Amino acid sequence: MTIATLFIVLLLCMLLGMPIAIALGFSSMLTILLFSNDSLASIALKLYESSSEHYTLLAIPFFILSSAFLSTGGVARRIIDFAMDSVGHIKGGLAMASVMACMLFAAVSGSSPATVAAIGSIVIIGMVKAGYPEKFAAGVITTSGTLGILIPPSIVMLVYAAATEVSAARMFMAGLIPGLMMGGLLMVAIYITARIKGLPSRPFPGIKQLGISSAKAIGGLMLIVIVLGSIYGGVASPTEAAAVACVYAYLVAVFGYRDIGPLKNVAWRNEGESLIAAIGRNLFHVVLGIIKTPTDKEIRNVVRDGAKVSIMLLFIIANAMLFAHVLTTERIPHIIAETIVGWGLPPWAFLIVVNLLLLAAGNFMEPSAILLIMAPILFPIAVKLGIDPIHLGIIMVVNMEIGMLTPPVGLNLFVTAGITNKSIGWVIKACLPWLLLLLFFLVLITYIPAISLALPEYLDSLR
Repeated sequence: MTIATLFIVLLLCMLLGMPIAIALGFSSMLTILLFSNDSLASIALKLYESSSEHYTLLAIPFFILSSAFLSTGGVARRIIDFAMDSVGHIKGGLAMASVMACMLFAAVSGSSPATVAAIGSIVIIGMVKAGYPEKFAAGVITTSGTLGILIPPSIVMLVYAAATEVSAARMFMAGLIPGLMMGGLLMVAIYITARIKGLPSRPFPGIKQLGISSAKAIGGLMLIVIVLGSIYGGVASPTEAAAVACVYAYLVAVFGYRDIGPLKNVAWRNEGESLIAAIGRNLFHVVLGIIKTPTDKEIRNVVRDGAKVSIMLLFIIANAMLFAHVLTTERIPHIIAETIVGWGLPPWAFLIVVNLLLLAAGNFMEPSAILLIMAPILFPIAVKLGIDPIHLGIIMVVNMEIGMLTPPVGLNLFVTAGITNKSIGWVIKACLPWLLLLLFFLVLITYIPAISLALPEYLDSLR
């Protein structure tokens, strides 16, 4: 009766259009009041503990703020220019460059919708002008944007790590090869399609131009080295790396590229200005910029937007942790685990069930909420069946990628619809061929654990 009440109330709340965070909290509190010996005071305590006891979650607002600085600044444009100069000369190269740009921006933003918004708003129009079908361009960008939650650092991976108490650093390690592999599969598919349909490419700009574009993009790309290098090298935890990334993104956007903030449009060196005079002037401007930062309207808007997203996500997480608390205290995961193990399902069959459940949930809920609800249930079953928790995490993340492309709650669909001014139905049709490729990739990830586990196991062997 407890299990039925918890999930039926949750489902009814969602069908009534209640926000997922409120639905999770309400169903949990109602179940506690009706069936549990816990007091109402324990609810307030659990809501507090849901954030304060999970140190890993502190990385989320840092990564969100760093993403906000980089998305607002001109990092996306410079990454796109670098990608275009690198692979734009290959058949279908503009589309391949778009995938490459999404992969690089995903590695500095950690967010799928942010990747689609930042890259798609620039690239889709450019691809159409170059002669690509608009539906093809929209499908490529919408799908490539899902790499934002697979290529580390990933906010969704941090949520899974908090929900299951596995290592966030190992999750980041495990996501790198699958993320690169997915990007490679998309590029191969684009190349084959370009050969068949005769899609255009552009001339190679030359080594000099490639060097210039890479030098301009290096400020943003260095964030990948700082974050992943410090985590993989054991120098910093994901939370510490996120804090450094936040400060670095602020410095690059405001004082490096000068796209936003008090130094916006202030040149590093004016025409005819001597080097010594330029250095002195820039030192003065940097000090002045630091002083003006707290009162600058653009920077305050960036911080406010980052805070809004962080508060929304952490509120969902807090209520989902309360939901997980009810699951645990009522021994619901244990009961479900014993039932499924009693059926005698082999691991491969259980993974089919997992994928079907997650694909269905992805149609109706936001990725973080799905992970926080499903991970406490699926995790103990997977452990009993001998499935590696890190491997399970990557399977869940890939399912969440697919959920970003499926209606009615596919976030990437709405972002692309806004960029192209097309209907959601049009965007769904544009994504269908690429969705099939993602499903094929899901099968590979599910049944070839080495794809996910090779890098973390190799790095562990070096320590």
